[in-house]
Amino acid sequence: MAERTYRIHIAAELSGVRVELIRAWERRYGVLAPERTPAGYRVYTDRDVALLKRLKALTEEGVAISEAAKLVPRLMADLDAGPPQVQERQESGTRAQPEAWRAAVLEAAEAYDQPRVSRILDQVLSSLPPLRALEDVLVPVQREVGERWHAGALSVAQEHLVTQVVRERLVSLLHGAPEGVRKHAVLACFPEEEHELGLLGAALRLRYSGVRVTLLGQRVPTEGLGETVARARPDVVGLSAVTNRGATVFEDVLQRIKMALPKGLTVWVGGPAAQAHPDVCERVGVRLFQGEADWTRLAG
Repeated sequence: MAERTYRIHIAAELSGVRVELIRAWERRYGVLAPERTPAGYRVYTDRDVALLKRLKALTEEGVAISEAAKLVPRLMADLDAGPPQVQERQESGTRAQPEAWRAAVLEAAEAYDQPRVSRILDQVLSSLPPLRALEDVLVPVQREVGERWHAGALSVAQEHLVTQVVRERLVSLLHGAPEGVRKHAVLACFPEEEHELGLLGAALRLRYSGVRVTLLGQRVPTEGLGETVARARPDVVGLSAVTNRGATVFEDVLQRIKMALPKGLTVWVGGPAAQAHPDVCERVGVRLFQGEADWTRLAG
């Protein structure tokens, strides 16, 4: 039996994507290549309609269509494979969904199945608003992966294969996040810090709070941070310190950073290393980021 097809107006009605937008997405990003009838009319399959629905959901959650278009091969593979196993675990209700996704990611990590990790997190991003995806899935799953690695339950390779996918999804969310129009924040990791996922998450939250963010990322030299701040003139600087090298090293680095910044500039520092040394933060004169209540203070 021939596959059922629809003219573009019907495909638009079924998917919720306007005809003009479908044509623009095809022309600019090549997201679909519909067949044509002998009379030259575009025709769309059920698979095409399903893909349009996925793309619409991504754009409504803040992902730019240029970034969403890059996910088309994965979305198509997901559609061809049928509903992922994680969906079977979601029948207990909305509250169970994040837990099911996290469990599925960990199972995929144990199986060294990075493509499956990608498919699951794409499902998360297409189902949840950006900040919910961050807070309910991306952050908790990365935390649990790290805890399992420290406990010896996951190998370095298994931890890395999840971390790389989480980082890719965070960067994708950042590309689609609002630019921010008010308070300006410069965000950077400590000079020797390679763990930047927490910083990426902070950048995403701040941008959705209306803050303009200059994101420098991992291993930022003190001199480079000072030069950036001098030229950008932000309202606040946010630092991430994950790896704990002891109180003496932490204080030395923090003192050097403070000396490189203008006097009176508000500086926040977060991450496990910072939280391990609250007395140092107080002595140096920086604000320690400790939890949910501090987001309002940082963004305000």
